[in-house]
Amino acid sequence: MTESENNIGLDYNTERERLEMPEYGRNVLKMVEKMKEIPERDKRSEQARAIVKVMELLNPQVRQLDNYEHKLWDHLYMIAGFDLDVESPYPSPVAEEFNTRPVPLPMKGEKIKATHYGRNIEKIINLLCNEPDGELKTEMIRSLAIYMRQQYLIWNKDSVSDETIFKDIEKLSDHKLKIPEGIKLSQINIDANYSRPGLNINVGQGGKNRGNFRKGNKGKRK
Repeated sequence: MTESENNIGLDYNTERERLEMPEYGRNVLKMVEKMKEIPERDKRSEQARAIVKVMELLNPQVRQLDNYEHKLWDHLYMIAGFDLDVESPYPSPVAEEFNTRPVPLPMKGEKIKATHYGRNIEKIINLLCNEPDGELKTEMIRSLAIYMRQQYLIWNKDSVSDETIFKDIEKLSDHKLKIPEGIKLSQINIDANYSRPGLNINVGQGGKNRGNFRKGNKGKRK
């Protein structure tokens, strides 16, 4: 390796100044810095208009915005660090308007106790706690338990007993809701497929194949 090759330095982006508008690239930043060095204001303004045209070509999706030309001039001021004395068709933006922190969004109540059941299940359980005991309440608890079993099997592929679901209901209600004695859930359909949302690819085909597989096994057992 020659001495000239040894003297060649690599210019890494991590060692450069951070770009305020990275979508326009570092070359636009250099153009703006050169433009700011022009002593004549009219020539600076002419160069600023040319840079805005370049920015529009580099970031064509900005045209989808309302008043996109105004946005481009705001971006130019941001790239220049809001230190730019040119004749602009729009008022000069104020740095504080772009540096305000977003308003924090309020949290939706308390933390979910069991995420695989969801918040709505907790709300239903709280409503059931206030219902008077009777056949109607028992049927409502049974329907809720069946639905919770389905949700459980979506995220936990292992089988689940009725007692586990009943214990979850009592636990989520802070033991205010008691499961009536003798309540039983309906049997799970052998062909039921509880898949996670977005993961049920070829569900119909898979279910069909599984059904044929079971039939074949039954035939062999006979």
